[in-house]
Amino acid sequence: MNSIDQQQPEENRAPLSGAEAVEKIKELAGKTHTCFFSTDLKGGNAAATRPMSVQQIDDQGNLWFLSANDSLKNGEIQKDPQVQLLFQGSAHSDFMTLAGKATISRDKEKIKELWEPIVKTWFTEGVDDPRITVIQVSPVEGYYWDTKHGKMVALLKMIAGAITGKTLDDSIQGDLKP
Repeated sequence: MNSIDQQQPEENRAPLSGAEAVEKIKELAGKTHTCFFSTDLKGGNAAATRPMSVQQIDDQGNLWFLSANDSLKNGEIQKDPQVQLLFQGSAHSDFMTLAGKATISRDKEKIKELWEPIVKTWFTEGVDDPRITVIQVSPVEGYYWDTKHGKMVALLKMIAGAITGKTLDDSIQGDLKP
């Protein structure tokens, strides 16, 4: 446990599981729709972390991505399906890390479901580009840091704390077990 965690009062901890965890995943990942997607976790390769756009989060908490079959990421997933996703929704809240298992498929129906015109930037042949694959990440566990009362209240508490020299913490954090 790091020193910040040790300073967190018990009332600022809110572990979530099941449907509550899935809702928190949807909420926090939905604020940014972009994450850092890390593969090759055992190898410690810094280049194995890259930004990715989340195309969908389903009701089970699975996160869906489109990726090229010849990408380094796909090759690393084939060697070891354990991945980590890192989210930051704003400068002071909406942080989340998820650890899970990635699977790759060429499910044409899912590709069509996830397709957006902007994706043509990477898949120039469109929705039928033969390089497109679908990556499904099924989270096993995670951790989140958020605010209890929203960004405005958190900002006001930060300002008031800086002026008064007192800690007015509006944070909430906890484990996620979908």
